[in-house]
Amino acid sequence: MSRVTQNSSTNQPVRLPLSRDRILQVAVGITDEKGLGSLTMRKLGHDLDVEAMALYRHVQGKADILDGIVDLVLSEIDLSPCSDNWRMSLRASAISAHEALLRHPWTCGLVLSPNLRTIPSRMRYIESILARLRSAGYSPSAASRGYHAIDSHILGFTLWELGHTIPGDSSGELLETFIRQFDYASFPFLGEHLLEHLKESDSDELGDFEFGLDLILDGIEGINVTR
Repeated sequence: MSRVTQNSSTNQPVRLPLSRDRILQVAVGITDEKGLGSLTMRKLGHDLDVEAMALYRHVQGKADILDGIVDLVLSEIDLSPCSDNWRMSLRASAISAHEALLRHPWTCGLVLSPNLRTIPSRMRYIESILARLRSAGYSPSAASRGYHAIDSHILGFTLWELGHTIPGDSSGELLETFIRQFDYASFPFLGEHLLEHLKESDSDELGDFEFGLDLILDGIEGINVTR
């Protein structure tokens, strides 16, 4: 984010005012680009062209910033019902959540952190899932279990996917060597699984995230709503 803007009348640079929102937006940018470990008050102050101490007029400290950037990311999730059908609506929101977490891969760890305080967008997200299940006639118990199944799939699958993503700068030779040297005789089905990963997916084929999500939604749809 630019530190200054141009005054159209004088053609002189004008410093953008410091605010909590601007601090958090820059913090998200730093973390997206360089990782969570690079986010420090000093780095933030440098990128905002202010002394680090000036930040404390708008944020309480590092923990407050972490809460704030998680809140920003989770606010990207589309919680508006795409239809009156609870299943279609929850499916759309779950896919939106997965995509937001992939855009900001550091977020999953913070969401699962026991040190994280109440996050407004996280509360709205949970409330929206429970509300749609309850409105569909599910009991408080069934809605609660349904929420846990959906949420654990979103967070768990995203963490798994991020952990198994091959970096773009990785050498293709390493992968080719691994495939060539794999012990297919001892692990025939794992070998098949490996080759499935390397196949080009059909454009009409469900992605792995959507495949698992639909299995969960099938299960929720099949349970006794009053249980």
